[in-house]
Amino acid sequence: MSLKEKMINGYRHVAYTSKSPDADEMIQKSADFYKQLDSRRSVRHFSDREVPEEVIRNIIKTAGTAPSGAHKQPWKFCAVSNIELKQKIREAAEKEEEENYNSRMSERWLRDLAPLGTDTNKDFLEIAPWLIVVFKQAYEVDAEGTKNNNYYVNESVGIACGMLISAIHNAGLVTLTHTPSPMNFLAKLLDRPENERAFLLLPVGYAAKEAYVPDIHRKELNEICDFYK
Repeated sequence: MSLKEKMINGYRHVAYTSKSPDADEMIQKSADFYKQLDSRRSVRHFSDREVPEEVIRNIIKTAGTAPSGAHKQPWKFCAVSNIELKQKIREAAEKEEEENYNSRMSERWLRDLAPLGTDTNKDFLEIAPWLIVVFKQAYEVDAEGTKNNNYYVNESVGIACGMLISAIHNAGLVTLTHTPSPMNFLAKLLDRPENERAFLLLPVGYAAKEAYVPDIHRKELNEICDFYK
């Protein structure tokens, strides 16, 4: 066995290698990456301009590199471009949102949403060329039909979604984290198996020529982080 691999608990492990930049390079790269992601915004005004499927494939593959509990990778990504299916998803989502805005949401919740300009109209679900529906797999089923638990499912899928959103922005596209609640209709419309639960719905595409976002600001570093030295 070479120095590049070893056996641990009976399983093959390979040596991890990476470039180790100096401090100045790390500072620059981290600052550049922050600036790139700081320009990301949640966009509700989409163009219907076509996005190559290969871009969507690469974005989803990037999300699939996320860490997960016991490496179970408890996620499934459904990429939807079918016009009729997108229309059905919009109709079902708007039905749930109408109930949310009219009866489920508290007055405080509605006040908090007011600056964002949200409402029950979800036309972006039809206009965006792609919808990516993320499902979490509560458990897995082996070839014999036996159910086996997955671990830290919400945490794992949440991390994958963060990487997915970053990959979408990196590709020069925009998205919006849409979570119509409840989301059971997505599993029905997409004919998903019993072990999958809808986690997040992301319209993906180019921003419309006239796209507007609320003039809001992110918290400063000292508001989101405490350093212990």
